Amino acid sequence: MVEQSDRAPLLDWEEVPPPELAPTSPSPETEDSVHSGLSSYPIEGGARADISLNTSPARANSVTAVSSESAHSPHKYSGPGRDASATDEEGDCAFHGLSVRDRRITGWEEKDQIVAVFVVTFDTRSGNMIEWCLPQDVNLEGVEFKSMASGSHRISSDFIYFRKGSYFGLACFANMPVESELERGARMKSVGILSPSYTLLYRYMHFLENQVRHQLQSPGQYSPLEAFYEDKKAVLPSGGNGLVTACPTSVLGPIVNRCMHPEMKITHPAGCMSQFIRFFGEQIMVLWKFALLRKRILIFSPPPVGVVCYRVYCCCCLANVSIPGMGVSVPEFRPFFYINVADIAALETEMSYVACTTEKIFEEKKELYDVYIDNQNVKTHRESLQPLLRLNSADREKYRKLCEQRQLLLYSQEVDGDCTSNEEDLFILFFMEQNNRIFQTLSEVAGSADPTLSAEHMRAMGLDPHSDRGFLIDLLEIYGIDVMLVIDNPCCP
Repeated sequence: MVEQSDRAPLLDWEEVPPPELAPTSPSPETEDSVHSGLSSYPIEGGARADISLNTSPARANSVTAVSSESAHSPHKYSGPGRDASATDEEGDCAFHGLSVRDRRITGWEEKDQIVAVFVVTFDTRSGNMIEWCLPQDVNLEGVEFKSMASGSHRISSDFIYFRKGSYFGLACFANMPVESELERGARMKSVGILSPSYTLLYRYMHFLENQVRHQLQSPGQYSPLEAFYEDKKAVLPSGGNGLVTACPTSVLGPIVNRCMHPEMKITHPAGCMSQFIRFFGEQIMVLWKFALLRKRILIFSPPPVGVVCYRVYCCCCLANVSIPGMGVSVPEFRPFFYINVADIAALETEMSYVACTTEKIFEEKKELYDVYIDNQNVKTHRESLQPLLRLNSADREKYRKLCEQRQLLLYSQEVDGDCTSNEEDLFILFFMEQNNRIFQTLSEVAGSADPTLSAEHMRAMGLDPHSDRGFLIDLLEIYGIDVMLVIDNPCCP
C-alpha cells in the first residue's frame, strides 16, 4: 500500500505561512522509501502514485441528433468511437477515488526519476542562460526561458512547472538585490529538475527553494546539487527515446492496460482546488464543459506563475472519469503548465491541452487555442463554442450543490472534528461523480434496445434539456457514443 500526503510547501500561494501541523507517524516502510538517501537535503510529503482510468478499444461510430419536429431528417456527426461492449475483464476497475489508496495494488511505488538538475541565471548581456547542469550532455534547450518566466524581474520569488519534450520540470526562482553595477542591482537565478512524471516533483520544492537562495548568496557552489543528482538520477532505457516508464506494466500487469492511466495530479498545496473554484465562481461550470470536451485551454496571467500552474492542474481535474472504457478514443487532456513563445511549434500539433503563460502575445495567436482565460474572463473566438460561455439553470444548480457540500464539510470539520475529509477531495470527487453520471447514462442508453436520449435523461445527467443540447451533441461526437438525441421543441406545449 502506498502512503500518501497532500502536504506541500505553499511558497507564494499565500502571503501568510500555514499553521504548524501536528507531526504524523508514517509506517517504517513508507518512511524508509521516502527518506532513503535524502539525508543531505530536505523533502516534504510522502510518496504518491496517482492513477485514474481511461481505456477501451476504439472503433468508428456515429452520433445522430434528431429533432422531434423532424425525425425523418436527422443530422449526423461522425467521430471517434468506443467499444460499447467493452467489459471489465480484470475485475474491479470502477475506481471511485483518485489514487491507488485502498486499491489492491501492491509491490510497486513510483520511484524518483530525476533526469537532470540545472541552474539558470540572468546575465545582463546574454539574458537567460544555463549556468550549470547535470548530466552535462543533457538537452536543455529552451529550459532557460521555461524556468524563469517572462516578467519575473518584477517579483522576488516564484515556482514554475513546465514541460520539456517528454519530461516535466519544476524550478524555483528567486531575485536578490545586490550592490553590483555589472548585475544592475539584481541577481536572478532558478534551480530546477526534470523528470518523466510531475507527480513527485513537489517532494523537492523545499530543496529547490533552499538551493536557489544558496546559489544567489554563494554562486558557483554546486556540491549539494551534485549529491542530489547522484542519489536521484534516473537510469534511462537504451531505446534512445528518452522515456522512462514510471509505472512498469510488468508489475501491474494487464490492469494498467485495461483500467488506468497516470492521473493529472501534481500534489497541490492545501487550498489549491478550493481557491481555484472561489476564484472563478460559477464560471467553473463553463471551464468544466470545455475540459470535458477536451478543448485547448490557455490561461494568461502576469507573474508569479506558480499559482497559475496549479490552475492548469485544477482544470485537468475537472475532466476526470473513472468508468472503464470511457475516453480512450478522445485526445489526452495534457497539462503543458507554463509555456512561452518557444513552445508555439509544439502547440500547433496539439489537439487538447491546458497551459498557462505570462506572454500576452499568445492572445493574438488564436490558431493555437480554443479557450483563452485572462484573469477571471473566460472567452473563446470559436463561434460554435460561444453558447457554452452562457450559464444556464442546470449549471447554477450544480454550483449551488457544490457550495452546499463544501459548507457541510466545513461544518463537520468544525463540529465533529472530522479530519478524514478535505475540500480538495470533495471538489475533485464532485466533478468526477458528475462526469461518471453523464457517461454512465449515455452508456446505458447506447446499449439499450431503444438508444434514444430524451429530455428526462438529460435532466438525470444534471444537464439542461435545451441550453445544453449543443454541449451534449459535441460530447457524443467526441467520445463516439452512438445514441439518438431527441430534442423537444421548447415553443410547443
